[in-house]
Amino acid sequence: MIQRVVAILWPAFITAGIATVLFTTAFDPTLLFVDYDLSPLGYYTICFFTFWVFGIFTSAATCFFLKPCEAIKKANARAEEASRSASTD
Repeated sequence: MIQRVVAILWPAFITAGIATVLFTTAFDPTLLFVDYDLSPLGYYTICFFTFWVFGIFTSAATCFFLKPCEAIKKANARAEEASRSASTD
């Protein structure tokens, strides 16, 4: 269980860091959100956690969609094994 959590959070963390650097290099958050009175560090923190949440959702979706494929492969392997044993009998 802990491996799945780390497999979801760690790639999302790395992606969020890279996305934050790229986003804040291209756009100045203090100019985008003029209505809010935050420090630049506050804007960078909000950007990072927003990108991290998006990364968590995408990593979790990847883990979720990998699961059925493993189950289908196991079921196909069992069916193939059963057909082999039936044909040899």
